[in-house]
Amino acid sequence: MLQAYVISVLDCIFKEPKAYCNVFDHSVLLCSFLRFVPAGYVQAQLAYVEAQGELKVPFNDALPTREEQLSTLRNTEEFDVLVVGGGATGSGCALDAVTRNLKTALVERSDFSSGTSSRSTKLIHGGVRYLQKAIMKLDYEQYMMVKEALHERANLLNIAPHLSAPLPIMLPVYKWWQLPYYWAGIKMYDLVAGSQCLKSSYVLSKSKALELFPMLKKDKLVGAIVYYDGQHNDSRMNLAIALTAARHGAAIANYTEVVHLLKKPDPKTGQVKVCGAHCRDIITGQEFDVRAKCVINATGPFTDSLRKMDNQKTPNICQPSAGVHIVIPGYYSPDNMGLLDPATSDGRVIFFLPWEKMTIAGTTDTPTVVTAHPIPLEDDINFILSEVRHYLSPDVEVRRGDVLAAWSGIRPLVTDPNSKDTQSICRNHVVNISDSGLITIAGGKWTTYRSMAEETLDAAIKAHNLSAGPSRTVGLMLDGGKDWTPTLYIRLVQDYGLENEVAQHLAATYGGRAFEVAKMAQVTGKRWPIVGKRLVSEFPYIESEVQYAVKEYACTAIDVIARRTRLGFLNVQAADEALPLIVEIMGKELQWTEQKKKEELEGAKKFLHLEMGYKARSEQLSKTTEISLTAQEIARYKKRFYKFDKESKGFITTVDVQQVLEKLSIQIDENALHEILNEVDLNKNGQVELDEFLQLMSAVQRGQISDSRLAILMKTVEEGLDLRRPVSVDRSGGGV
Repeated sequence: MLQAYVISVLDCIFKEPKAYCNVFDHSVLLCSFLRFVPAGYVQAQLAYVEAQGELKVPFNDALPTREEQLSTLRNTEEFDVLVVGGGATGSGCALDAVTRNLKTALVERSDFSSGTSSRSTKLIHGGVRYLQKAIMKLDYEQYMMVKEALHERANLLNIAPHLSAPLPIMLPVYKWWQLPYYWAGIKMYDLVAGSQCLKSSYVLSKSKALELFPMLKKDKLVGAIVYYDGQHNDSRMNLAIALTAARHGAAIANYTEVVHLLKKPDPKTGQVKVCGAHCRDIITGQEFDVRAKCVINATGPFTDSLRKMDNQKTPNICQPSAGVHIVIPGYYSPDNMGLLDPATSDGRVIFFLPWEKMTIAGTTDTPTVVTAHPIPLEDDINFILSEVRHYLSPDVEVRRGDVLAAWSGIRPLVTDPNSKDTQSICRNHVVNISDSGLITIAGGKWTTYRSMAEETLDAAIKAHNLSAGPSRTVGLMLDGGKDWTPTLYIRLVQDYGLENEVAQHLAATYGGRAFEVAKMAQVTGKRWPIVGKRLVSEFPYIESEVQYAVKEYACTAIDVIARRTRLGFLNVQAADEALPLIVEIMGKELQWTEQKKKEELEGAKKFLHLEMGYKARSEQLSKTTEISLTAQEIARYKKRFYKFDKESKGFITTVDVQQVLEKLSIQIDENALHEILNEVDLNKNGQVELDEFLQLMSAVQRGQISDSRLAILMKTVEEGLDLRRPVSVDRSGGGV
């Protein structure tokens, strides 16, 4: 009761700030509220909500194939709703529509979650910084945006427990006066969440903060504040939303683009109205019409492209902003504690979070152009590394070479076309209805996809006189969530003989559907594990996931490495090594020709090279790389090089390396050895020249390249020629 009372008072103050601003200073007002909140009152509570009544799930056991979905799109006389865009918001709109018993279709020109929705910070959050702005400016819009997001955060954690979890985030404090300031703001964050607060925030002493986050910079550290937000696997969450819509009867198809919108005159008013879309199946090239009473534009950064299909003269509303993230090894952060830098050198916010046993850092926020293939820039990568260094202990050397992957996502900031001031950026989302009836939903954030979809469908139903009830997606479990339990992985180990790490991964990725993946797993032929052949040794992804990905509408190798698994986002070198096997498995499932397999392999390698940061690695070790070694170091490395180059040719090949290894009775697969040399072979002539080797060692010393397998191999062989000890060529965390 007390908490509800305080929140109602807050609502009044933010709604009518002028009535209160002369009475209270912001900080006094805030502290006055917090004084009345009993200690421990805001405790860990996840909102438990249920969808109203039971919904029929016609495809609960088996999803329709992509071909069957396309057939439905082609042959259905008219849908109630056609959603264009398969990101989080578009998939959310399809799920909201189909669960209101509307005949629903969705088309996506690439893959589900191929754009911004798979390139986020992986947080499900209300927005601490938005609340700070709301308090300082008594801004009701920002306050309500935070309040809505906190409600949606609780719902999302509840409906997809296998894909999401609460995450403690530490805010280190280096000035005494900031401690009460930040504490008050974070407590307000708890308070606004109300009964849906995940866990109560708390203050840590300097020693306790360093105990929980030992990598933290000690100098001038006063203490820290820990608060809780949610974290998720964003592309899998997006896919779960889309698959849930499909299981409820929505006809969804990826790699299906809108060529142009269909229009016809309204029989009552004579005004031309949008009545569907002419689409093309990108895989086969086949074109067809999809007719619908209502078309929803949920295309994210490409919002204006579809709006201009409707009306060429309509002004742009999207102002795209690029956000770059990097992934570095997991040892840079504790397993279950994130870090927030609330004020970077240029005023931005940087998160530093554990994710999938790695560490993710980001994001930047710079204006960009709209593109389907955003590329992370070296300046942005170095900016993030620089900010990370400010908060980590000097003992922890933050190296450029430790960047395992990097990507850029385009955030679709929008201006409100309904506002008088069309130049100002809208801090929330915008729902717009054109003269021809095209519904556009744009802006917003990942966390609020469901409420955005609900608002969009409410507007569509009203504008097009559709017969439907209220939204039923609050509390509606997403695909795999219903049968998940925290101990589900134990059954996978016991029933199928999977490795413990693999079983935990499958349970956390597929939830209750993990058993379907386990049933498809190949026998290893080993004593243990019994089933589950890994795609690469360092990661728990197994071959049967590629087969299952095809059932989840994966059409390309990129779909598998980027969105069905997250291998491309976690380590581009590992993804590159797994590609031939992935292409081979998909080829069998989809009956690809040898030419098609070659095209898929090349396309996926290009994706890793440009969009996932592999290009940035090659730029660190290029023909123009300066060799900054002393004369003694050059002499030492030449000596090492010539232990392999016995004939003083000035270069080494796989044959040279094999001959030296044979002296130590060591066998390395020829393909693996070729890959090791190829990482350093700059001019791709099949050999590593002395200059290339010296450039490599120079880059290693500067921290631009870390844990190069060739460097480790040659050093260990040099030391082991007399000792005759085994040589390891496993990757130990080296990056791009």
